[in-house]
Amino acid sequence: MELLEDIRLATGDKDFLRLVGVSQSSVLSFVVDTTGSMSDEIAEVKRVSFSIIDLKRGTQKEPSEYILVPFNDPDFGPLIRTTDADIFKQHINGLSASGGGDIPEMSLSGLQLALTAAPPSSDIFLFTDAPAKDVTLKSTVTALIESTKSKVTFMLTDPSRSARRHQRSGSPTSNRLSEADAQLYRDLAQASGGQAIEVSESSLPQATVIIEDSSSPALVTLLQAVRTPLRAENFSFLLDELVSNVTLYITGSSPAFTLFSPTGESQSHEVSEGPLGTIQRVGNLQRMQVKTHNRTGLWDITINSTATFTVKVTGQSSINFLFNFVEAFGGAHGDFSLKQSRPSVGKNATLLMSVTGSDSLRVTEVALVPVSGSGAVNGTVEALGGEDFLVTVDELPVENFIIHLRGETSGASRSSPILFLRQSSTQLRASRVAVTASVNSTLEPGATITVPFTVETNTTAGNYTIRARNDRGFNVTYPSSVTLEAGGRAEGTVSLTAPSDTPSGTDVTLTIEAEAPGATDSNYVVIRFAVATKVTDFTRPVCQVDLTANCPQDCSQATWQLSANLTDGNGTGIVLVTLQQGNGTLNTSSYGAGITFASYNASCCSEVVELVMVDDVGNAGVCSASIRGLSSATTPQTPTANATVTQIATTPQTPVATTTVTQIATTSQTPIATTSSAGHCLNLSIWLWPIVMLPLLYLKV
Repeated sequence: MELLEDIRLATGDKDFLRLVGVSQSSVLSFVVDTTGSMSDEIAEVKRVSFSIIDLKRGTQKEPSEYILVPFNDPDFGPLIRTTDADIFKQHINGLSASGGGDIPEMSLSGLQLALTAAPPSSDIFLFTDAPAKDVTLKSTVTALIESTKSKVTFMLTDPSRSARRHQRSGSPTSNRLSEADAQLYRDLAQASGGQAIEVSESSLPQATVIIEDSSSPALVTLLQAVRTPLRAENFSFLLDELVSNVTLYITGSSPAFTLFSPTGESQSHEVSEGPLGTIQRVGNLQRMQVKTHNRTGLWDITINSTATFTVKVTGQSSINFLFNFVEAFGGAHGDFSLKQSRPSVGKNATLLMSVTGSDSLRVTEVALVPVSGSGAVNGTVEALGGEDFLVTVDELPVENFIIHLRGETSGASRSSPILFLRQSSTQLRASRVAVTASVNSTLEPGATITVPFTVETNTTAGNYTIRARNDRGFNVTYPSSVTLEAGGRAEGTVSLTAPSDTPSGTDVTLTIEAEAPGATDSNYVVIRFAVATKVTDFTRPVCQVDLTANCPQDCSQATWQLSANLTDGNGTGIVLVTLQQGNGTLNTSSYGAGITFASYNASCCSEVVELVMVDDVGNAGVCSASIRGLSSATTPQTPTANATVTQIATTPQTPVATTTVTQIATTSQTPIATTSSAGHCLNLSIWLWPIVMLPLLYLKV
């Protein structure tokens, strides 16, 4: 806990909560094709992003972070990641359409960057009108989707427009976006719980309403399914009174559907404005805003289609769940570690779940449901206290699956409990191949790190293809394959080299994959670590304080002042000074050899100030002072205290507080309190620890 407190001091409360994923607002993430034919799409990205920013700025719905990844051919990136909406606007505004050459573009490379940068469970939107050139990244992108549980929605504009690009460049027009090209995007969208929306250029503004929907906070999934039907299919979803703003999405080649409410009313797809909602059609998307007032209970949807379709129902609710597969790693306390790969077929599995939104809820059922809809596997639920539950299953489904959670919670105005059902979005799968790896050291700029890995299988023998990829484009070497006997194991090593000019603090995501002979099965392990220069500065910044107070009994009639010299000794230098406590005005300026001067002015009613000083490698120190106890019962016109306090902080290696006080002409015997304290050294490799170790804290972006 001390370490987390030091990180909080170094980053500030808002950034610390974002760092560990505790955020009630969404993240706005765009991956944008910037080749020559994309000018209209880029204009729409600008319009919709500016609209969301301007509408939600300053509210609780304001996005907590903004991510932008442009891609072209042969280049992609750079990654833009910021919490400042104005900076994001500048980068969006700077996008322009140019270049491209041949049709395929580096879309999956751009998506890989966004997936590794965005917090877990983010919504990412990719705009393109061209096929992927880097199709070999599909397995890596799928692994990142599964590990981050992020949803990816593809905005695919009129595939025939690929010809226009080549007419402009004089290139052949034969390689247009084929059905196979589009299917790649559909596969990734379906795996993530997102959608592949195929529209014309002119209708794109009507389709981007889905981005505004997804930017809503506390979004939950009530139903999601993919079908390749032979007959009409029926689907159901449970609507409880804690869900609002329900929206139905159906994508496909114009499937016919009818929605039935619990009260017996119905509305078909042919009725744009009906008793149950308003239907909007654009491209291959049908979107229905459902009228749910006084219609809680079980809803039904009948869908008739001759081609593959997706159906999804979302709403807004405080009740949702987070989960991760975990495995016991021993120890006296029965601890679990996060599993960074697919669980194993034919073996039991354990999930750690957090259910948010109510102090009085009870989980009644957790089921792993195959995407085909049949053969659900129920788990055994054990309450761990608070919002946390441990779920064990004896055996995992063989095909891709999602997670259903049922529960009940007490309502404020009713005696009977409220029944609810929530569903995960990301498709999961088990594997007969196991891949494990670990990193026990930090990667320094210009250095090489070796990552040993192990591949095991309980089935097919033969040569297993190995792939190792990272999101930074660092040089990586690894064996192209390993040979396994049936039920055996093999070991290998991945070597990763960081360029010498890599900034310290750069985060790297390494994905190691193993594919069975004939591509019949595969698994992966995702490892996240940081590049960091060797830290030799373990000393916190310290302060020397001069404080002057002249406070009457009526504290609102006067102010007090603090002046402080903040120094880092022979360290790396102070790079950040923030006001942790106090309502006054803080100004800072740098002068001399590594000295920062801070001045603080506050009302006498605000008696305490606390400054946080952070040096270039993350060491955090606290400088604080208080004027409490100096006021007396004299009249406001007569000052009761005139005090100057000087305090010089020592530089021990353990947190301390030392005070030297000189008090002049005071009428109070209570000294002014000033302290300078510190905590752990926060080198940049430690800063990413909460991201890796606390994913379960991420709440409903």
